[in-house]
Amino acid sequence: MNRPTPDDASAAALPLERRCRARRDAGHAALVPFVTAGFPTADASLELLQGCVDHGCPVVEVGVPFSDPVADGPVIQQASSVALAGGMTLEKTLAMARAFREADDATPIVLMGYYNPIYNRGVERFLDDARAAGIDGLIVVDLPPEEDDELCIPAAKAGLNFIRLATPTTDDKRLPKVLQNTSGFVYYVSITGITGAAAAEAGDVGPEVARIKAQTDLPVIVGFGIRSPETAQTIASVADGCVVGSAIVGEMARGRPVAEVLEFVRGLAEGAHRA
Repeated sequence: MNRPTPDDASAAALPLERRCRARRDAGHAALVPFVTAGFPTADASLELLQGCVDHGCPVVEVGVPFSDPVADGPVIQQASSVALAGGMTLEKTLAMARAFREADDATPIVLMGYYNPIYNRGVERFLDDARAAGIDGLIVVDLPPEEDDELCIPAAKAGLNFIRLATPTTDDKRLPKVLQNTSGFVYYVSITGITGAAAAEAGDVGPEVARIKAQTDLPVIVGFGIRSPETAQTIASVADGCVVGSAIVGEMARGRPVAEVLEFVRGLAEGAHRA
């Protein structure tokens, strides 16, 4: 695998940002599915991740299970607990990404997690391993912009997009700081609270997305509170795409076969694409 780094290309030329910009510029909203690594099993989560590409998802997001996922609601918290009990680790999550890359060297992978496992592994080692595994972007929700030297700047130097979250409480004074070193796309959190806590409303999200777009050329993709194809369509109509996590993980938690969950993903993707 020979993926560019900022040493020979700008962040905009990296695979994740390039894919997101291309879809935005073509007027195609993206569905980004979130899959908890190792839930309900390692094999099932890899099968789900791989299948999402064939069911309309141009970017995939993999969650590293963590014992204290403070940004996540009960569905993903429980999924993390099950995955950890089953032996899933950061190392095995990276191995899952490598397995994905064996069959797919084109679809960008976003790795979402918390800083503690990365810190314990060591930032330099983690970034080397993430690139070797084929990771394209990072979302680390518990590192604020004031800590950019800790991971964000080293990640950019290593050739990884670092995706920052903006929220309903990110005011005009705070927003430039949030956007300062963000790349790939801006992840707008549609609600105040944890994942799965409430439904996203396009009437609330649209003006916030417009406010963010006034300060950055990056695509803006919306997450939290998107549970159905109809909601995916309405949110994608005011943004460049949407992230769906709790709804997908919840379908797996109900014990549905992966093939059935992928049909649910297809419906979400078609909803987003109709926007």
